[in-house]
Amino acid sequence: MSEPPKTRVRGAASSPALPPLALEALAGSGLANVVERAKWLATLDPLLRQSLPATLAGQCKLANVDDKHLVFLVSAPVWKAKLRLHADALLDAAAAAGLRGRSLVVKVSAPVLPVPTGTGTARPLSEAVRDSLRATAQSVSDPELRAQLLRLASSSRSGTDGA
Repeated sequence: MSEPPKTRVRGAASSPALPPLALEALAGSGLANVVERAKWLATLDPLLRQSLPATLAGQCKLANVDDKHLVFLVSAPVWKAKLRLHADALLDAAAAAGLRGRSLVVKVSAPVLPVPTGTGTARPLSEAVRDSLRATAQSVSDPELRAQLLRLASSSRSGTDGA
């Protein structure tokens, strides 16, 4: 993995900096270089994507840069094909930014799924589940775990059975 160039990329937006104390804490763990590289890539990403059509730019992200390759991630195979059609524009933008990448590598990443927020209503436990919790409680030797399992088995008795 090549080091980011020490010179600033002209026209690149400045990335939000970590507080100096946080960087000092990371320096001892060897992660400061990783953080700096991630910040550099985050700054370079929009600079390169501005050479793409807006719909395509929204579907890709710069993942890595080395002496030979620009690596982009896309959300679906169709975007991979479309991004490869714009390889020359990306490589020209990279050259203008002082990068030496000579080829474009495009990888399809799994889409990031939203995390459920827990807005749904909890269903009461079925009698079978409560019986299973009670049986499990009787089979464990840890008194605290047994008490928690029995407490859970006795909760949610109101309402109809969910199973």
